[in-house]
Amino acid sequence: MSAPVIERELPGQDAEDLLALTRELADRELRPRVDEAEAAGEFPRDAFRTLGRAGLLGLPYPEEYGGGGQPYEVYLQVVEELARAWLTVGLGVSVHTLASYGLAFFGSDEQKRRWLPDLVGGELLGAYCLSEPHSGSDASALRTRAVRRESDDTYRVTGTKAWITHGGEADFYLLLARTGDDPKRGISGFLLDAATPGLSAAPPERKMGMKASPTTQVLLEDAVVDADRLLGNEGDGFRMAMMALDSGRLGIAACGVGVAQAALDVAIGYARERTSFGVPIGEHQGVSFLLADAAAGVAAARELYLAAARRKDAGKPFSTHAAMAKLVSTDTCMRVTTDMVQVLGGAGYVADHPVERYMREAKVLQIVEGTNQIQRLVIGRALMRGKV
Repeated sequence: MSAPVIERELPGQDAEDLLALTRELADRELRPRVDEAEAAGEFPRDAFRTLGRAGLLGLPYPEEYGGGGQPYEVYLQVVEELARAWLTVGLGVSVHTLASYGLAFFGSDEQKRRWLPDLVGGELLGAYCLSEPHSGSDASALRTRAVRRESDDTYRVTGTKAWITHGGEADFYLLLARTGDDPKRGISGFLLDAATPGLSAAPPERKMGMKASPTTQVLLEDAVVDADRLLGNEGDGFRMAMMALDSGRLGIAACGVGVAQAALDVAIGYARERTSFGVPIGEHQGVSFLLADAAAGVAAARELYLAAARRKDAGKPFSTHAAMAKLVSTDTCMRVTTDMVQVLGGAGYVADHPVERYMREAKVLQIVEGTNQIQRLVIGRALMRGKV
């Protein structure tokens, strides 16, 4: 069954056609298989190829390199629609876009001509390697080290990355590694092919939700990386990582709205069909208020991430607004999915209905790409500096 269409204000017919294509693919390729694949923990690699061939894996990147040339305002709505159908895919597209960021914005013209068309063209899938077992939110504490060898013009990289979405499945990795001792200026970014000698992935983590999306450690054991894989200059990595995360947090915000909308869709349908005391349960105030609060929260979160996207598209500072959007959207997602389980009652607690899965999936969105406590820290510091 097709999902209800959400009324949107889109910048032009091309954007409307793009959203219509996304919904068509979601209905045909994603919704029919999501329940079975999540239960079995099967990664839908072929779905990403389908999306790529439809032009949906490189939407915010330049057309001259094979991207879609779309504003973030449009790209994020595509991510929302995909997450509404299947979070593993929606979040996967966001992570792929994040992994392509270093090359798109820090790579040389020669590097972009050489690699970017393949990265955004749809056949390849990316992963973003920043976090480590001892350093997640404290990115400047990373220990993975890249040592330059002038004799053969390579770097030798050793370390362990943690919580890597698409680990073991990705075709390329945006890797942040230490090339110097300064906590921030000593970090550099590299674009690694999955076949890099010395690079491997540990077995996937056993997670609460998103079981079809592999999350692994990525192991680098004296990995041999050609020097031309360095993006920008040595020392650019921390700035690269933070800039990428600002954009990536908007992707997570869109995912949060998508999952919350999916839970609300299910609950509204159930509240219309399930009767109690002779009337549909949605006519009881206790249920209707839960639905009303959810609908208002989802709409508000959507407008917040779109407002942040418009700032980015206009070239205005958007870091604090991205933190706000990520915070509000994912906290809203957690609350809405919890409340929609309550609307379904006992039926919401069993896997016959997807709301229990949405509730489990919502939790990770409050954690990835900067916990919501970190988002509050970012916002609070900006307030103290008068930057909001």
